[in-house]
Amino acid sequence: MPMRAPDPWRRFLYVLLGTALGGILALFLFAAIIDPYEDLPLSPPLDRAPVDTNARYAHPALARSAEFDSAVFGTSSSRLLRPPVLNPLFGAHFANLAMNAATPYEQSRLMEVFARAHRDPRVIALGIDVVWCGTGPNFERFTPRQFPEWMYDESRWAGYLHLLDLGTMEMAGRQFSIVTHLHPPRYGRDGYTSFVPPDDLYDLARARAHLLHAAYDPPGERNGPPETWRFPALELLGPHLALFPASSLKLVFFVPYHIGVQPAPDDTASRTVWGECRRRVEQIAASTPNTIVVDFMRDTPITREDDHYWDSLHTRVPIADRVARDLAAAARGETSEDYVILYPARVQPDGRQAADAGAPTSAAH
Repeated sequence: MPMRAPDPWRRFLYVLLGTALGGILALFLFAAIIDPYEDLPLSPPLDRAPVDTNARYAHPALARSAEFDSAVFGTSSSRLLRPPVLNPLFGAHFANLAMNAATPYEQSRLMEVFARAHRDPRVIALGIDVVWCGTGPNFERFTPRQFPEWMYDESRWAGYLHLLDLGTMEMAGRQFSIVTHLHPPRYGRDGYTSFVPPDDLYDLARARAHLLHAAYDPPGERNGPPETWRFPALELLGPHLALFPASSLKLVFFVPYHIGVQPAPDDTASRTVWGECRRRVEQIAASTPNTIVVDFMRDTPITREDDHYWDSLHTRVPIADRVARDLAAAARGETSEDYVILYPARVQPDGRQAADAGAPTSAAH
């Protein structure tokens, strides 16, 4: 019986499937070798840099890096603290791991990654702003920005399941251009990248147009006396500071919002919620060894000057450098008109103990 000739359509289908599978395998291997997020357990030692515009993808690798022994956490109000300024002040090697609009949950997850990779870090600095002081039964875990939970888990094998994601493939292409020196890194290798215009382009009139003059209050429900309010974000703060040993300095600081968005002297409701938030943070510090609480969110020489700000929440870079120097001074127990040390209580330049900018705090009792 004569042999039947192979069905040309079947042969075409086999070739098509083989080509597709080969292409998928090639893309998978390309992404696995480039490892754009430096997240995989089996990763060749390439000279990578952060490539994703969403720091939630870029920062876990920096948090695991042995290059750093200290870190800044927070939102964009802490992003302008420059590691090259902080490093000599503290004798440390900082990564700035603050993320735009990061929720307390997202910040806490990043602290977990850093704590697992660094058993004895030198300094942990955390900027407290409006997202930490919300009240009520719950708080938002995420923003509209994607948050890759799998990057923050202890096991890193899950990263292989996401190598063929379109976003990962795009980042692999960007990382390839960096490791092959086709393009310079866009983002700092220590997590710092300025998101404000160059300071020589500063325009005070334009900045003043972005300065608000109404209290920027934490959201939430507030029924009953302040001591009964629930601050769900702060319930994360104590356990996550406790991830770090007593030998690690924990610098918790209320960021320097412009005076225009701080509570007015006669705004009792706003002052009460911020004051109670401060009191709760002090309580957490009191139960966490080697913790200092520094308050820049006051009427100070920093916050009352319009030309220190690009908008109500973000200072100019030289002012961020001043805040860095102030943090180092506060860590030495020094007082200043720029801030108040809420915990442990310090005597301020006017000879009085610290008093809260809102309601009274334990430091004032």
